[in-house]
Amino acid sequence: MAKGILKVSDMVNEEDAAKVRRALNEVWGVREIEISLARKEATFTYNDQSASCHDMVQAVTEQGYRAEMMEP
Repeated sequence: MAKGILKVSDMVNEEDAAKVRRALNEVWGVREIEISLARKEATFTYNDQSASCHDMVQAVTEQGYRAEMMEP
């Protein structure tokens, strides 16, 4: 399992956080998602044999948010 951190700069409220969490949950292999509105970050673990960083960024951007991977 690998650890990932997504910076979601336009995530501002609980509704946004829920949408980001749902988007990440739909990516095969993602586990243990934690959302921090204060830091505007989503932290998660994932199976790097099943998913890539690109998959997580794409899932969140498809929901209308700007997302970029950060170094864990």
